[in-house]
Amino acid sequence: MAKNTSLYFRIVEGRNLPAKDVSGTSDPYCIVKVDNEVVARTATVWKNLNPFWGEEYTLHLPMGFHSLSFHVMDEDTIGHDDVIGKITLTKEAIGAQAKGMAKHSAVVYNWMTAWPELRGLDCWLNLTKVDPDEEVQGEIHLGLELLKDTEKISLRCQVIEARDLAPRDISGTSDPFTRVIFNNHSAETSIIKKTRFPHWGETLELELDPEELREEEGTVTVQVWDWDMVGKNDFLGKVEIPFACLHKTPQLEGWFRLLPLGNNEVDAGGKLGALRLKVRLVEDQILPSMYYQPLIDLLVESVISPTEVEDSSALTMLEEVTTVESRQDVAMTLVKIYLGQGLVVPFLDYLNTREVNHTTDPNTLFRSNSLASKAMEQFMKAVGMLYLHEVLKPIINRIFDEKKYIELDPCKIDLNRTRRISFKGAVSEAEVRDSSVEMLQSYLTSIIESIVSSVDQCPPVMRVAFKQLHKRVEEQFTEPENEDVKYLAISGFFFLRFFAPAILTPKLFQLRDQHADTRTSRTLLLLAKALQSVGNLGLQLGHGKEQWMAPLHPIILRSVASVKDFLDKLIDIDHDTASEVPQRAVFMASVTVKEGFLHKHKAEGPQLLSRFAFKKRYFWLTSETLSYAKTPDWQVRSSIPIQCVCAVERVDENAFQQQNVMQVITQDNDGQLHTTYIQCKNVNELNQWLSAIRKVSIYNERMLPSFHPGVHRSGKWTCCLQADRAVAGCSRTHSAVTLGDWSDPLDPDVETQTIYKQLLQGKDKLRNKYLEMPDDDETACNKEKKTNVDVHPDGAECTVQQMKPCQGIAARLLVVIEDLEQAHATFQRREKEDVTSVIMNP
Repeated sequence: MAKNTSLYFRIVEGRNLPAKDVSGTSDPYCIVKVDNEVVARTATVWKNLNPFWGEEYTLHLPMGFHSLSFHVMDEDTIGHDDVIGKITLTKEAIGAQAKGMAKHSAVVYNWMTAWPELRGLDCWLNLTKVDPDEEVQGEIHLGLELLKDTEKISLRCQVIEARDLAPRDISGTSDPFTRVIFNNHSAETSIIKKTRFPHWGETLELELDPEELREEEGTVTVQVWDWDMVGKNDFLGKVEIPFACLHKTPQLEGWFRLLPLGNNEVDAGGKLGALRLKVRLVEDQILPSMYYQPLIDLLVESVISPTEVEDSSALTMLEEVTTVESRQDVAMTLVKIYLGQGLVVPFLDYLNTREVNHTTDPNTLFRSNSLASKAMEQFMKAVGMLYLHEVLKPIINRIFDEKKYIELDPCKIDLNRTRRISFKGAVSEAEVRDSSVEMLQSYLTSIIESIVSSVDQCPPVMRVAFKQLHKRVEEQFTEPENEDVKYLAISGFFFLRFFAPAILTPKLFQLRDQHADTRTSRTLLLLAKALQSVGNLGLQLGHGKEQWMAPLHPIILRSVASVKDFLDKLIDIDHDTASEVPQRAVFMASVTVKEGFLHKHKAEGPQLLSRFAFKKRYFWLTSETLSYAKTPDWQVRSSIPIQCVCAVERVDENAFQQQNVMQVITQDNDGQLHTTYIQCKNVNELNQWLSAIRKVSIYNERMLPSFHPGVHRSGKWTCCLQADRAVAGCSRTHSAVTLGDWSDPLDPDVETQTIYKQLLQGKDKLRNKYLEMPDDDETACNKEKKTNVDVHPDGAECTVQQMKPCQGIAARLLVVIEDLEQAHATFQRREKEDVTSVIMNP
């Protein structure tokens, strides 16, 4: 049974941070680490002791994790950045925090009740000091054996190797040695210079007294230290093994995670400030596919063979037990399931038809956060994100680059923030307003023109879904006064729920790496408001409180005709056209998943790899190739086939004396490995490229279990110091560790597990409503009960009451839920038995 772990965290804001600069303030940013590996860096908030970040991330960690830490730093232009403080949360602490908070917070309680399997927190946490003895990482490979013979009793410890140790020296490496301690006995290995991946292969023996053999509470401690010629040695981590374990299992061997020294972190009473964090942990045990197929069959049956759209189905029952808090996650999961089944258009049509039929006032159509609304919203993100990037990114980049001061609201115009545009004196409010109107009109015109000219760029499956929606609305609202409703239904999703939110917060749609500054944010907000009016076809103009938006009304009204024409062209598509291409754009070979300038160096031959050998190249990533050229317009491209990729990993900083370097390892038809080294401009870009390449290569069959974080030069690997270029890697690969976003590969088992968990929480509700309802209850089902007369073999007649159709579906659904519940219990019991067997019979 596979394990699936997802970690969501949001760095909201900080407060009362200490001043680190001579100006009496700080320039804070956050570094986020999972098990001491940097996974994110927030933007720097300049000159602020109470910064707001509002940045959020999702990580998929199939192998699980041990700790999540947030380091708050003060950025310095000259010299090293200052450390302000940190917060470390163990995986266990995240769950414990949630349980404690649920008792005291109604918000958290509702969240936890809706998703009991989610664990997390949402609170302020004080920063603590950074203690070097607590900043440990890595693992050590040990073999321990208790030897008993007539002549002597000894404890033999094989210190084989270690990997991923913390760097303690300025070179980015360490000089590690190991010390084994038991009672008053100790022994040390040799020192291996300049490596974080030492290979000792040494055996240490401690001679024990006969009385020590009878001890049950002693502990064997293995410590790893970084040797320093001057000053005291630096602690790298320890392993503690109860001596009693060696009595039960005389011979132990394996990899052991290094633990910190154990100093208790001092809260400092909030003197270092605090962070407000939101953290959510989701852990699932995924069953084999065959166990989920009955639930998939019921969901598919709901949309391909509904007797009537108003009849109950497994899908409508799922909607009944879906809470407001979990609706968006459920909607996204369903979209992925039906994309995988090739039925996303019938699925959306089914939900939309029910929504349209239940709506009497066209002004309220799709205005609620129903499952239909959320499903359409998530569907557009799943299949249309690349299309959105193509349409909006050039304009968004222009707005960010120009950083114009734009304001229309007279109450908010700040003349001190404007640049002097003439030598005649200060700029007046009227001049600011006129300049703002001119710039907004220019931006808005570019946005509208880019959208209305993008019919051919829009994914066919989106166009077909909108065509079906147009048809259902037109059939429901036939009155002449409702002529525009069929347009408003589409534009409400297309403009109000897709393009406008992307303009408002480009980072959340991956249009930008960082959030906008205050000035640019205001410009984006005004444009998003204007685009919403465009999506409403100008029907709401002049009725709101923001009359100062009036200068933009003419351009909005002029765009209505072109928007309607665009929507007519958008839905002018055959269903067959959409069925000829994959429904999810990310899997189309011709579509670029990610692109941009990076610096490349390819390792070829034994020559010295210089830090200056990295050359700027433009890269394109599709589902089939990773290609690059000197410029975006360069005709000749070099390509790396994605099917040949067998690892995508970080490179140690000391390999090239450069940060943010990754390696793409490929294998040719002869089995030879080739490595391409690529440098990114920052850690966020590095993680995004790592994640993107891992996603498109996730189903490759020849993925490597290990790799070298260093490079091979001067006859040896810089990481583990091994001379053989072909020796197995010294660190484990992370091929399945990815950032969660719209481009996540479809995984039917994981997605169906999510739906099962939601149904499991509503099991009793479904049973009470459909299977235990009174005989005269006709609210749950539309069909009347049918009564047949049956004759038993003995000739006696009896009346048989047949189940209503909705009761039959509910009964089938409950059986599926209970079967999955039983399967989970069985697999968990087997896992416990296997663990017990390993402990008892090593």
